[in-house]
Amino acid sequence: MSKRYTITAALPYTNGPIHIGHLAGVYVPADIYARYKRLTGNDVAFICGSDEHGVPITIKAKKEGVTPQDIVDKYHANIKKSFEDFGITFDNYSRTSAKIHHDTAQEFFKTLNDKGEFIEDVTEQLYDAEANQFLADRFVTGTCPKCGNEEAYGDQCESCGSSLNATDLINPKSAITGNVPSLKETKHWFLPLDKHEKFLKEWILKDHKKDWKPNVYGQVKSWIDDGLRPRAVTRDLDWGIPVPASGGEGKVLYVWFDAPIGYISSTKEWAAREGKDWEPYWKDKDTKLVHFIGKDNIVFHCIIFPAMLKAEGSYILPDNVPANEFLNLEGKKLSTSKNWAVWLPDYLQDFPNMQDVLRYALTANAPESKDNDFTWKDFQARNNNELVAIFGNFINRVVVLTNKYYEGVVPEASEFSEIDNETLAAIKAYPAVIESSIERYRFREASQELMSLARLGNKYLADEEPWKLIKTDEVRTKTILFVALQISSALATLCEPFLPFTSTKLKDILSVSSSGVQNQWPDISTKDVLLPSGHQIGKGELLFSKIEDKTIEEQLEKLEASKRANEAANKTIEPQKDIITFEDFTKLDMRVGTILEAEKMPKTKKLLILKVDTGIDIRTIVSGIAESFTPEEVVGKQVTVLVNLAPRALRGVESEGMILMTETAEGKLVFVNPGTTVKSGLQIS
Repeated sequence: MSKRYTITAALPYTNGPIHIGHLAGVYVPADIYARYKRLTGNDVAFICGSDEHGVPITIKAKKEGVTPQDIVDKYHANIKKSFEDFGITFDNYSRTSAKIHHDTAQEFFKTLNDKGEFIEDVTEQLYDAEANQFLADRFVTGTCPKCGNEEAYGDQCESCGSSLNATDLINPKSAITGNVPSLKETKHWFLPLDKHEKFLKEWILKDHKKDWKPNVYGQVKSWIDDGLRPRAVTRDLDWGIPVPASGGEGKVLYVWFDAPIGYISSTKEWAAREGKDWEPYWKDKDTKLVHFIGKDNIVFHCIIFPAMLKAEGSYILPDNVPANEFLNLEGKKLSTSKNWAVWLPDYLQDFPNMQDVLRYALTANAPESKDNDFTWKDFQARNNNELVAIFGNFINRVVVLTNKYYEGVVPEASEFSEIDNETLAAIKAYPAVIESSIERYRFREASQELMSLARLGNKYLADEEPWKLIKTDEVRTKTILFVALQISSALATLCEPFLPFTSTKLKDILSVSSSGVQNQWPDISTKDVLLPSGHQIGKGELLFSKIEDKTIEEQLEKLEASKRANEAANKTIEPQKDIITFEDFTKLDMRVGTILEAEKMPKTKKLLILKVDTGIDIRTIVSGIAESFTPEEVVGKQVTVLVNLAPRALRGVESEGMILMTETAEGKLVFVNPGTTVKSGLQIS
């Protein structure tokens, strides 16, 4: 009997594109789970949408000189298309600016308000007098009181992960004007989390002690042990969902109150389109609700949203919240503001038709229990050493040999040997093994079990050597390839949650998509024959292609270029030096010079020894430019030389002057030169 599943993936924030951290933390594992549940015959609603409210969007809009609606429209379209192109199979992808969401969130607020589930209170909030507005959490930065990070936000410290209130920050500053804010009274509605503490202890700390991931359980326990306090569900902002209550003028629902309700409104939107009833997916006790999120959202999905659902009274609670940790990039924390990321639209452009390679690399190295590191070298190795050399190699050999020996017709098997029977039995065992890992949200482990089936196929072929046996025992060779084709057919079905594009391609190669022999997930463990004798398969084509070193170097250089550009953009301009007199300036003798010779200073990385024609003489100048220029590049260059600088010995070489340099926006050294060719020795004044 099929079971009903409501599977949600964290609503991506629409102030930028999707990157690999989002994919590894949330969307790839959620899609694997949803695809698997559909393949095993369950009723699935896989729900997501764009989170379009909140302060970061208004900050970005101010910065770009556009409206918040312009920002969310741009990135909603970008994100939705990226997910579609990457093969994330949402049943519905909505947005929180939609009318159905505004109506649903306001109705939810009114229900709780009418039931007396909120506390109305006047509190002091940080206020920016120059901007003439109250400062929402993300409009305040300061020092985290728990770890000392000087760039913490008013709602959360991204360094230690602590959730904060803006008034907790040490030395708070307005992100709008940079001024020190003052405290001013304002009225807000609060959800009294302390009222729900007993229920949360029972539901999570007792009932889910054994089946929730330790990283999730541990963070929730820490919050509850610290004592829960009322949390505001409204904000003083002009971008968001208006508060539907008397006294709520000029206020909106706090984004972390309205965003999780987005799962409900997106389900309503899907159900209306499909002619379904949405309520069983959220209110039937037989429905299993699973939230896929990153670790920064644990508190909202495990404490605040369940408390909201419990207070409303008619909703089911999540069965599990399998949050992942963070993915780092090349040893450093992913940062959207510093452009230290691999953006999904860029990946799809740079690696066309290679969605499954990234899916596999992110799954095989998923940050399931601790932060993990994505490196381009590991990505290359996963592709070349596993997808190409194991999975792709096995399929290619089987298909090529079947076409070569039997014109693509699945041969008739004769008597099975012991190794044949063991191999066929092993195939039947794999669905349960992979299922066990997926059901425990161990997708990394599940992906390796899938690869073990491909390894089994490779070992079987290597041990049986049909390419040799064909010369002496044609009957046995037919049996070997029959068995190998059963493994291939099993792989075509079992790889679908992990490698969906590969699954489609492999099913086409095996000609099972429209031939009536396509297998469902349960068939792999119950059928004795997955691909019958006499079935005609297609011609072979490579499932995966080797990734060369040059391609990886280009990606690494792209990252470094982003890093340099960001450093240059954020480089502080040096303050003006002390005032000098005109007489001081006239003491500087700067002339046009021409570099005649150049060589590297032995045993140094930075220094070049230059012979420079200054027009006065030919002299030696030692310059620290070797990391930016080769000796060959600088010979013949016209440069600006400070010729009356006192000589200085560097590594035993006397340097008689200084070459004037500056940096580009990307941090690259460039010569300060006259721009057009002029005579050496001309003075610059």
